[in-house]
Amino acid sequence: MASDSDDKLPPQGRFNRLRKLAGLSMQVGTDVLKSGAKRLAGGAPDLLSKEAAEKLVSTLGELKGAAMKLGQAVSMDPDLLTPEVRQVLARLQNQAPAMSYAQVARVVEEELGAPPEALFREFSQAPLAAASLGQVHRAVLEDGRAVAVKVQYPGIDASLAHDMENLGLVVKTVSKASRLMDGSAYFQEFRDELLLELDYRREASLAEGFARSVASRPELCVPGVIASHSAKRVLTLELLEGLTLKDWLPTEPSNEERFRVARQLILATYVPFFSAGEIHADPHPGNFMVMPDGRLGLLDFGSIKRFSPRFVETNQRMLSLTMRMEPLDILAMSREVGFTVELPDAEAEELIAEVLRIAGRPMRLPDYDYATCEINRDMRNHFSRNAPRFLRIKPPAEAVMFFRSTGGLAQNLRLIGARGDFRAVFLEVTDLPT
Repeated sequence: MASDSDDKLPPQGRFNRLRKLAGLSMQVGTDVLKSGAKRLAGGAPDLLSKEAAEKLVSTLGELKGAAMKLGQAVSMDPDLLTPEVRQVLARLQNQAPAMSYAQVARVVEEELGAPPEALFREFSQAPLAAASLGQVHRAVLEDGRAVAVKVQYPGIDASLAHDMENLGLVVKTVSKASRLMDGSAYFQEFRDELLLELDYRREASLAEGFARSVASRPELCVPGVIASHSAKRVLTLELLEGLTLKDWLPTEPSNEERFRVARQLILATYVPFFSAGEIHADPHPGNFMVMPDGRLGLLDFGSIKRFSPRFVETNQRMLSLTMRMEPLDILAMSREVGFTVELPDAEAEELIAEVLRIAGRPMRLPDYDYATCEINRDMRNHFSRNAPRFLRIKPPAEAVMFFRSTGGLAQNLRLIGARGDFRAVFLEVTDLPT
């Protein structure tokens, strides 16, 4: 058992964390440059080597917080990384270095007034998962119910604040250099949402609300909250049994199974958005569980984002018109949802229409194969080719978390690689006849 000065806790101090990231950037940056040279020579399709990926996992797993969340996002992109490298980075989704049981017991007692042994019939000292803000332990209540207990890392609030200060300085510097590069509103949105994740009482409330939002879909499962065993830094939920998406994919499921799970992921994203104006904005594969009874279990509710009615209604109308294959005034609807446009109308409309054309491929075809999907690659190329012009089309700040969720969904669907009638699934989302 580790000592009280647990070396698995996230490093403290703004400059200490910045120093570790700077060292990592130099190491990984050199690897990326070498990879780029190999690409030009016709070899090495991967952006990172396995050795560089191990360095990322080691350092970001130690730092936890926002740095680790960034690594989780990178691990999801199938177009930038080889399967071998993605498998290494996927450990950041729920396999960070764990804090000692002594630290876990201390946090539980500080928050709930008694040690785990007094509150639970059983409490596993080894964690089920260790993520960016806390780690999860399996336990059993006195009434025999199996539960998952999430315990926050001591000091992670300060670590997260320091990460945001460091990132905020970068954003501020870039914004001062050019008005077109001003990302302060988007950074503020991301910062505010991330810091809210530290309050597990809020997460408990969001979990209960999300359960109501998907209640009409029995194929989706949200674990119940055990309020008597939850507090600001401890959250106890019903334990869901099954394999997380990242552990399920290596079992080589059939296309029928892949399509079923892909459909469930689409429903889990859009049903709560259109029915209750909220979305799960942390969609990495460790947050979804394929359960033995065929349901999709949803995990981690700290990043549930709630949107303005205008944003939801306009997006719903846009999707409905798209699915009906009816014309839509894309520029007017973009402004209606909160975009500001500093380009000539025809030019802006052409750029936005191409985004929708690329993203909407699975919605137009009765047979779409996500295994060969090139949406992410083509979208990245479209933005790269037109970067100066896209800087003059600014989405509303609340769109940051929407894009995080829907972009993550697209990456998950690409990883699952199912083939089938996805148009029918999106028609189902919009309540339109197939």
